[in-house]
Amino acid sequence: MKTHVPTSVALEGLLTEVPPDHVTPAWLLGRLRERSFGLVKLVMALVGLVPGASTFIGVLLGIPAVQMIQARESPALPRFIANRRVATPRLARLVHRTIPVLRRLENLIHPRWRTPFQATKRVVGFVVLLLVATLVSPIPFSHIIPALVIMLISLAYLEEDGVLLCISLATAVISLSVTAATVWATVSSADLLDRVLSGT
Repeated sequence: MKTHVPTSVALEGLLTEVPPDHVTPAWLLGRLRERSFGLVKLVMALVGLVPGASTFIGVLLGIPAVQMIQARESPALPRFIANRRVATPRLARLVHRTIPVLRRLENLIHPRWRTPFQATKRVVGFVVLLLVATLVSPIPFSHIIPALVIMLISLAYLEEDGVLLCISLATAVISLSVTAATVWATVSSADLLDRVLSGT
């Protein structure tokens, strides 16, 4: 069985390979390989918590979600994003700040219930795609819960934690149900108001 390497360790190793001047998202995805889906979703969901950014991030998150459904090995980003240059010192500072946080999380999130993550990739991609639809919802603050759920799914995927993955997917179902009920109630209220005003 392949030995699991914690994400914090993988990122530390990544810093030893970076070019001295700049890197691109395409280069990062190529080095991270199977971890790239988890990291891309995690970073995008984190940005999606920022007010006003959820619609744009929701559209971007749909790209890796569809590619997971297609069972691709790693995500392929649009060219204008994939070839964008990021200064190596800036990346190094970001990674150095991220690693201690990941190490604390890895004390709680670690390989359990060895789930064949490649086999569940399509299911995870489909659930994330459904959550993405709620990220772009115009209802105020409706983006917070799906963004947090996507972050949980991403962490579970990165650390091969089957327990957290099951909890995350169950939470996703609840989140989608709440959103669907809210939309249904809003539509029903609007229809009722329209009937009252029209006198029918």
